[in-house]
Amino acid sequence: MLSGDPHGEPEWVRSIAEGDDAGYFGPGSAVWHVNGGIPVIVAGVRALLMQTLHPGAMAGVHDHSRYAEDPLGRLAGTVRWVVTTTFGSTQTVGLETSRVSRLHNRVKGTYPSDSREGQPTRYSAKDRDLVAWVHIVFTDAFLAAHRQWGDLIPITAPGESGEDSYVREWAVAGELMGLTHPPRSRAGLRSALDAFGPVLRADERVKEALRFLTKPPLPGPARIPYAIMVGGAIATMEPHYRSMLGLKRPWWPAISLTRAVLWLTGVVLGTESTSRRRAKERLARLGLVPS
Repeated sequence: MLSGDPHGEPEWVRSIAEGDDAGYFGPGSAVWHVNGGIPVIVAGVRALLMQTLHPGAMAGVHDHSRYAEDPLGRLAGTVRWVVTTTFGSTQTVGLETSRVSRLHNRVKGTYPSDSREGQPTRYSAKDRDLVAWVHIVFTDAFLAAHRQWGDLIPITAPGESGEDSYVREWAVAGELMGLTHPPRSRAGLRSALDAFGPVLRADERVKEALRFLTKPPLPGPARIPYAIMVGGAIATMEPHYRSMLGLKRPWWPAISLTRAVLWLTGVVLGTESTSRRRAKERLARLGLVPS
């Protein structure tokens, strides 16, 4: 559903086996552990819901995407970048980052002020605060989903927790997109998220986007599992953000049912993703892991 290829392994996944170095992370990293886990499916949905609260991010989606016809298309594009950055060689990651940067060059415009008298505000997908917001909400979503449905995250530096290790390692992703000072600890991530509070708002554009994100036109068999995962994503949100979005925690056991859906997804897809296997092929070819 999210790979962008009906056969499940598009060309960009196959390209992860290419290149001549280990990439930015590796098999023992916190990033491989979190980003390679099944809970990231829910994390992606949660991140898109959260992103709508920033008026610049919402304007970019509203003005420059086909979310009404393909509400999950943007998620598929983001999945491509996250997976490539996680598992690819530095050369492959560089090519993917350049592709995303070219797309972002076209994403610019204005969004209305939150007051009648205010002048429209200009935005660009390359604005520092928008890059920071996207990086922060995805990092927060990855951790929230893994905390709920994943296992212990490896600690990769002395004095850290597993979540600290993940935030520090994944800061590389923010830097690749032009962020100069990404959070490098769980506490730093919390502070960075809180700092956006005065900017965030929900308007009619947000409500419209939420309708498409929570109830996209999926094939019949996918609707119930997706609805459950949306419920799980909403359940992991802090009450403050749920309230801003006009969302309510499901009355049904969203956490438990999402766990069941993720377990079934793991049974169907296998314990190891194709992208991780492709990365291991590259590492074995380079003699960095046993073949």
